[in-house]
Amino acid sequence: MKKIKVAIAGGTGYTGGELFRILLNHPNVEIVAATTTSSEGVRVDSVHRDLIGETDLCFGYELNDPDVIFLCLGHGISRQFVDSHDIKPECRIIDLGNDFRLDGDYAGRHFVYGLCESAREDVRKAHDVANPGCFATAIQLATLPLAAAGLINDEIHVTAITGSTGAGKKPGETTHFSYRSDNISIYKLFTHQHLAEIRQNLVRVAGKEESPVVNFVPLRGDFTRGIFASVYTRAAEGMTQEDYRKLYEEYYAKSPFVFHSNEGISMKEVVNTNKGLVHVELHDGYVHIASCIDNLVKGAAGQAVQNMNLMFGLPEDTGLRLKPSAF
Repeated sequence: MKKIKVAIAGGTGYTGGELFRILLNHPNVEIVAATTTSSEGVRVDSVHRDLIGETDLCFGYELNDPDVIFLCLGHGISRQFVDSHDIKPECRIIDLGNDFRLDGDYAGRHFVYGLCESAREDVRKAHDVANPGCFATAIQLATLPLAAAGLINDEIHVTAITGSTGAGKKPGETTHFSYRSDNISIYKLFTHQHLAEIRQNLVRVAGKEESPVVNFVPLRGDFTRGIFASVYTRAAEGMTQEDYRKLYEEYYAKSPFVFHSNEGISMKEVVNTNKGLVHVELHDGYVHIASCIDNLVKGAAGQAVQNMNLMFGLPEDTGLRLKPSAF
């Protein structure tokens, strides 16, 4: 099979580094360009030191006629990139920012919201894809089966914690080691930017006009990568714990990456992989779902590659069989 020619725009950050790590070992991909405005002419492995010996590629400006471009740019910059670069109409775009998640129509392109577990067939037919946010992915993996079954009839309550890489590579006061180490804090209480895409997609999956209320408390964790979400809502009358577990197992039966566990889950079981784990329990009239992912893989780069595989007719898990390190 002819290899897919890939360009990575904005590849100096954490998400770009994860894309290189995955795509350099993808059997059907050739990376033909890595663009940046800050490191032109610099070797990729001098920025991402874990790639020493893996590639001779240098950052540049030219796209080199790719089949697909991954946009790993700051939020609000992807539209500027599309406007300022001569991208051929046949070239596909997968945007890992938030520019096209809520409004997918731009510059004659239509971006499909690329949460594979809720829109697999739409992604297969898509020309361009908006990759979901990391918190949005973890929370939706916990709630998609409920939405699809019409079982969200009350407010959803979420507390979720993320590692420091979720804030991006550019250092800030709350990502500094001396702040983050041995520390946990709340941020963007009830106002996180991923809430809008969560509500919009749950409405689409449920086939309802009214958006569910999602009360979201995000936490900064004292670790580098991963998301663990605690999600609960009022249980449907007559549903048992076994009913809920069967619902989740059946919903994710066709997913190569998302699994329901009858036992409690922990974040180390998914870190460094494209895997998502969920665990469901019923307590005093409430259904509780624990959900965990790696924010840089299933929450970003891995999911983007999963989308690419579907878009180009490859098995969904190609190049993504990554092993977690539990200890």
